[in-house]
Amino acid sequence: MATINIIHVKKNYGAIPAVKGINLAVADGELIVLVGPSGCGKSTLLRMIAGLETISEGDVEIAGRNVNKAEPADRDIAMVFQNYALYPHMTVRGNLEYGLKNRGTERAEINRRVAEAAEILEIGPMLDRKPRELSGGQRQRVAMGRAIVREPAAFLFDEPLSNLDAKLRVQMRVEIRRLQRRLKTTSIYVTHDQLEAMTLADRLVVMNGGLVEQVGTPVAVYDRPASLFVASFIGSPPMNLVPVDVLRAADSAGTLALPAGTDMVGLRPDALLVTKPAEPSVRLNATAELLEPIGGESHLHVRLGESQRTVVLTVPGRPHFAENANIDVFARVDAMHPFNSDTGKRTD
Repeated sequence: MATINIIHVKKNYGAIPAVKGINLAVADGELIVLVGPSGCGKSTLLRMIAGLETISEGDVEIAGRNVNKAEPADRDIAMVFQNYALYPHMTVRGNLEYGLKNRGTERAEINRRVAEAAEILEIGPMLDRKPRELSGGQRQRVAMGRAIVREPAAFLFDEPLSNLDAKLRVQMRVEIRRLQRRLKTTSIYVTHDQLEAMTLADRLVVMNGGLVEQVGTPVAVYDRPASLFVASFIGSPPMNLVPVDVLRAADSAGTLALPAGTDMVGLRPDALLVTKPAEPSVRLNATAELLEPIGGESHLHVRLGESQRTVVLTVPGRPHFAENANIDVFARVDAMHPFNSDTGKRTD
């Protein structure tokens, strides 16, 4: 196990900056998830840590050792890719043993490590099969097994679940978290899926445009997004963003008291209600557009008054709202997140 320190790391492709000076300290045994949209620099950053991309500027330290000039094989890390990267002509056992044989590991030690990985990942019955005989989930387990047998200081995961169907993604997500907790190995995991990030991470690193927007526990990032980007990216459905003038125009009771510079307010779908709450709220005139039943609750899409801005509410059960029906929506004042649209940052 090891700490990983990323110190003002930049990556340029010619004149185009992909990573713009990132600082991050990963604690021993911690699982950090880099999350953000495609092209935000998260995979590039991971590949620089792995040694698969050169660093334009800055330093990467693993276990206190600067690895900028170290080859990937000399960094004491193991990487798990989305395409599994298994050798098709080898059995599962052969894939697990391959790296250890190349390092001159003794046969008894190879057998011990392979048996241990097979037991942890429940792939013992598959050891003599070829990759083509396995399902997607089984192949991903083998890919993780190949990382485990190396007993590295750190695991690096590059969107390992992207090729799996929705049900299998959920199952493998749980397995990866259970595996990391059992092994207590420092891990960095890259994904564009914010739900995957929220459920896996000890801490989230939300990236956008080659920069870090926010670092924190999943709960902290969800409860207090630091920017408009984080507010709109984290959460499903994402946070609704409503201009302050729309709220002030409806605030006949004068309940709004927002920090200076606030011109945009964020409201989670559960902070907008169709019945008046006990807490102070602002009543908004709205038009029902669409109801999406999702199990025991529904997502109600409405247009707010003359602004024609659409927001999403989470409502219990499967209520009936006629299309284009006029309804009242109540925005809880205590659940408002204040932002400035010019800076993109919180104002409190």
